[in-house]
Amino acid sequence: MRTAGAGEHVGAGVTVIVPTFNERDNVAELVARTAAALAGREAEILFIDDSSDDTAAEVARVAADAPIPVRVIHRAENSGGLGGAVVTGLGAAASDVCIVMDGDLQHPPELLPALLDRHAAGDADLVAASRYIGGGDTSGLGTAVRFGVSRAATWLTRAMFPIRLARSTDPMTGFFLVDRSRLDLDALQPRGFKVLLEILARTDLRIAEVPMEFAERRHGSSKASLRQGWTFLAHLARLRFGKMSLFALIGLIGAVANLAIMWALTVAGVPYVWAAIIGAEITIVGNFLLQERFVFADMRTDARGLGIRFATSFTFNNVEAALRIPVMALMVESWHISSVLATALSLIVAFFARFLFHSLVVYAPQRRRKTAAVASEPKPDTAAQRVIRAIDVEAMKPGEL
Repeated sequence: MRTAGAGEHVGAGVTVIVPTFNERDNVAELVARTAAALAGREAEILFIDDSSDDTAAEVARVAADAPIPVRVIHRAENSGGLGGAVVTGLGAAASDVCIVMDGDLQHPPELLPALLDRHAAGDADLVAASRYIGGGDTSGLGTAVRFGVSRAATWLTRAMFPIRLARSTDPMTGFFLVDRSRLDLDALQPRGFKVLLEILARTDLRIAEVPMEFAERRHGSSKASLRQGWTFLAHLARLRFGKMSLFALIGLIGAVANLAIMWALTVAGVPYVWAAIIGAEITIVGNFLLQERFVFADMRTDARGLGIRFATSFTFNNVEAALRIPVMALMVESWHISSVLATALSLIVAFFARFLFHSLVVYAPQRRRKTAAVASEPKPDTAAQRVIRAIDVEAMKPGEL
């Protein structure tokens, strides 16, 4: 039996890569459950350890009696965080078929066969375990705040990569299978936790998903922090700064144009309210035309028709503009902050809302290539869809009067 060592390759049909940081108490159970899930398959477990405790020593102890080969590579320098550890594991894996999973047991090892079986269908290079399709579950996230942060991060990510992530409901998951032979490892530049996002954003791999019930953490504490949140946002900006920056630049040009139009009209004797309305409407139309040309040009082919795109964008921007001022006034009255600060906050929120809406709704891909892979994939069954169905069922019940 090969045990933990200096990273010597062991022949394997699949390598399970487990990045760890102070997960000593989870090692024995993870190895036992992983080995049981992969019984009868050629497999190895490769730990990439950045711990400051004796996790590496615990892996070596467990490896001595493990039913499948277990190795550990302890990194002296935590380069690239968890994402960097995953890339190190991909480079050291004995198999091209690699499965990445966390070491905290929130990713159930019992799902490993489902990932392998889905990949064996031959129509996907990457199979992700998703919390947000039918059969998936997010209860392991714990609090409503963590769930909200997770969903908001997912929405923002999908908005920034609407084409690359069109087939992904959970690009933030850390549990996935990938065919290493389809990757250029030197091109990956991971930062922090979200290595799957890095892979999806920099490649055009064929994606499939299986549902995952995200479990509660057994031992240790979550590595998520405010610092990790900033790292994620910075990484997201590096991956897709161009589209959002152009959107912001056009918004800035529109704001200046709006003020100029309003000034010219008031000088010409038009009442300021009508001048503001006319300036806003002209700016909305102008922004749409510039976005069509410079921001979302690569998405127009698969999106709905020009007329529908314009009507949807025009309606949303008008509703957003009508709501923003009352919301700003409410912040001033309720939070007792200055009107300037309230205006700034409302404009920041409005910017992200407009970007999300245009990316996910106005320019959402409508026509997909009719491939066997698409035909064989079940349609995502999201939490929102389940809620809508439940409401529909209740609404259709006979009245009690």
